[in-house]
Amino acid sequence: MTILYRKLALYMVATTSEEKAVTKTPVKKTAAKKATAKKTTTKTAATKTAAKATSTKKPAVKKAATKAAAAKKPTSVKKPAKKKAASKIKKNLVIVESPAKAKTIEKYLGRNYRVVASVGHIRDLKKSTMSVDIENDYEPQYINIRGKGPLINSLKKEAKNAKAVYLASDPDREGEAISWHLAHILGLDVHDKNRVVFNEITKDAVKDAFKEPRSIDLDLVDAQQARRILDRLVGYSISPILWKKIKKGLSAGRVQSIALKLIIDRENEINAFIPEEYWSIEGDFKKGTKKFPGSFYGLDGKKKKLEKNSDVLEVMARLTSDDFTVDKVDKKERRRNAPLPYTTSSLQQDSANKINFRARKTMSVAQQLYEGITLGPNGHQGLITYMRTDSTRISPVAQAAAASYIVSTFGEAYSKHGSKVKNVAGAQDAHEAIRPSNVLNTPENIAKYLDKDQLKLYRLIWNRFVASQMTPAVFDTVKVNLSQNGVMFTSNGSQVKFDGYMAVYNDADKNKMLPEMAAGDLVKKVSIKPEQHFTQPPARYSEATLIKILEEIGVGRPSTYAPTLETIQRRYYVKLSAKRFEPTELGEIVNNMVVEFFPNIVNTAFTVEMERSLDDVEHGSRQWVKVVDEFYRPFALELEKAETEIEKIQIKDEPAGFDCDICGHAMVIKLGKYGKFYACSNFPDCRNTKAIVKEIGVICPTCHEGQVIERKSKRNRIFYGCARYPDCEFTSWDKPIGRDCPKCNQFLVEKKVRGGGKQVVCSNGDYEEEKVK
Repeated sequence: MTILYRKLALYMVATTSEEKAVTKTPVKKTAAKKATAKKTTTKTAATKTAAKATSTKKPAVKKAATKAAAAKKPTSVKKPAKKKAASKIKKNLVIVESPAKAKTIEKYLGRNYRVVASVGHIRDLKKSTMSVDIENDYEPQYINIRGKGPLINSLKKEAKNAKAVYLASDPDREGEAISWHLAHILGLDVHDKNRVVFNEITKDAVKDAFKEPRSIDLDLVDAQQARRILDRLVGYSISPILWKKIKKGLSAGRVQSIALKLIIDRENEINAFIPEEYWSIEGDFKKGTKKFPGSFYGLDGKKKKLEKNSDVLEVMARLTSDDFTVDKVDKKERRRNAPLPYTTSSLQQDSANKINFRARKTMSVAQQLYEGITLGPNGHQGLITYMRTDSTRISPVAQAAAASYIVSTFGEAYSKHGSKVKNVAGAQDAHEAIRPSNVLNTPENIAKYLDKDQLKLYRLIWNRFVASQMTPAVFDTVKVNLSQNGVMFTSNGSQVKFDGYMAVYNDADKNKMLPEMAAGDLVKKVSIKPEQHFTQPPARYSEATLIKILEEIGVGRPSTYAPTLETIQRRYYVKLSAKRFEPTELGEIVNNMVVEFFPNIVNTAFTVEMERSLDDVEHGSRQWVKVVDEFYRPFALELEKAETEIEKIQIKDEPAGFDCDICGHAMVIKLGKYGKFYACSNFPDCRNTKAIVKEIGVICPTCHEGQVIERKSKRNRIFYGCARYPDCEFTSWDKPIGRDCPKCNQFLVEKKVRGGGKQVVCSNGDYEEEKVK
């Protein structure tokens, strides 16, 4: 401690003497006094010594030195000021929806721009209430989304320090609404030119968009807001009734209710279907050494249907020899046009059929391709244009780039540059079709930078786009009519004359070559084979076919298809069986109630007209409040009627018919989130549950006593077995249909085939019927 105090004392003495040296300047020297007063307290020791020497020895020189120091002072002060200004150069702030997109765009714009993400919506209607003031022109009551407070504060801080703020959310109704909400929260003027849109995330497209910013399109915002309010009015009005009258956790919506009704109507058609017998006669013929197939056409120059076995016997009785005469040879040239580039719905359909992607997965992978992938030394690039579109239009720049690629790769004859494409009726045509941003990024060139799913989808999009810009394929077709004693057979053949677009997108059957024939020639019969068939019921909807029918009738928009299908599955209104939608009992109960009490909700024509009204709002020809009001007034009357007339539906526990093997109480059938199941009636004291086996309505083909039931293997794969197991050990991976083979009397089964179809075949492999999709 003594040493510490000594050091402190020495420090105080040194400090005092230094202060005295500083204050030693003569008072009478006015100029020196002023110069000293202006100097900073951070003078160096050398400066102080020079000042002291000047003041004691040479007053005249000191004055000059002081003036020089005063003259130099502004220079020494300005230097740090410049550095400070340089460090606070304000940047332009750009707000996008996705962090991945932000990363790509910031690289394109350079150091004068800072790009951040809002991560989707930042304001929405309250979840706990209707949040629509019906009495005050359906005024929506928005709140900041819970959990986004820190992000909103960060955006406000960034906007406050920015030179200018640009809103670059997605180029659709929802993206426009996000920009509008951002403008509200950040205090931006919606009439300022602070909105930028681009259909593809490429360097040229992004930079061109910033050259011509526009103001927020309030008509687009109104259209999205009207849709949101309509959906909220329907959902938050009908759902409480469903909860009160049927079961908690249920919901109803405009598009989802129509999708559910379509699935249930198709199921009713299937259940009401009565198979009808019909026959076909297929033949094999030979001209010289070459064989070719032929099919029965008719009798005595007229087409004839073979409805029963007696019709076949009549035909077969006329065939008395092996010789058939060639009556006519008809040769034509047929052209097959290239398919149009993808829209959202056609991409979802092809993805399901060709690469086995669900609609949600398709949109998720497409979003990744749109936002950008790092392509090694070429940097981060957006690979496709915006993926939510109903247009098949292609920009002239993209057409020219495709034409250049096609000519250099395939030749001039393959390019159809300059042709015009007509959109389907009702298309909004807000964006181009889905296409690659740069046609030179071929799937082969960038395959090593993409994962397996990204490559599959990108290849699909790239091939379809390039094919759409190519000339038609040309076929030489031949139709030959053969006859014997008035029995007519026809044979068709075709050969590719010019492959055209099929060079990159082969969607045609293989060549069916026929031998050279002329009228009057004789051909030999090799074999004639009659076959019995039964008509098949219409197939259940798959994701692809349901999206297709929704688009055809004009219900929903590109952004709504995938969420709609997800909702009706999540609510357990439908379930997927062999990739086909099958309604559940709960779905049928909800559908029956909506159809009876809210007919307009499931009225296709009404919903289509509503979609057109929303399009009118987007184009500025109608006011959104009137559109909502025209819907809500009759809907409110339906709500009042439903509240009083719908009786509470008790989904009671059904007796299972056997006792619990744990506690001995009776087992019951309950309806849960994933369907019906067996549970002990002594719940919660006993929590025993069992899965319910499903009878398919077919008697076991082995023991002819028990019912065939649907079972699941340890790996969750469905198979079929006898309910009398282990007394009867019948099992089959394929579903028995309750008919016997007309050839060997073995049981027939329904077998899945590639492409999502089914085919009835003999379990012994001796017989098969035509495939049904």
